Amino acid sequence: MPVLYVIGIILLIGLDQLVKHWVVASLALGKSFSVVDGILSITRINNTGAAWSILSGHQFVFVIIAILAAILVTYFIVTYWSNVPYRIGLGLLLAGTLGNVIDRIFNNHVVDMFQLDFINFPIFNCADMYLTFGILILAIAIIREK
Repeated sequence: MPVLYVIGIILLIGLDQLVKHWVVASLALGKSFSVVDGILSITRINNTGAAWSILSGHQFVFVIIAILAAILVTYFIVTYWSNVPYRIGLGLLLAGTLGNVIDRIFNNHVVDMFQLDFINFPIFNCADMYLTFGILILAIAIIREK
């Protein structure tokens, strides 16, 4: 993988960790403040599960799955390097996976903070956004190939 690509992934992970650190330093657990009234709030929670707190408390399982996923995604990045949409989508998946697994390893939970106030949706973080956009980019790329 070229150096700039790796630096890009590291910067995404750094941004995720920086935002999480800022939220932990600025907000008590469970506290929130509105960013855009009725649309977006910053709410600090510690999530020991996956989306919607699925499998809450099973950190070891998530760490093992994340490490295996990171290895597999890295393999696919190398294998499909010439396909730019795949490269972008897979890079986002890798950054999101590593951003959240860092929390699980060092904090035994993932810090989530972005809350959509207009819909009942799980509170999420930057790494979760990377994962979501990575999947969307890959899905569109796969559909367009057919």
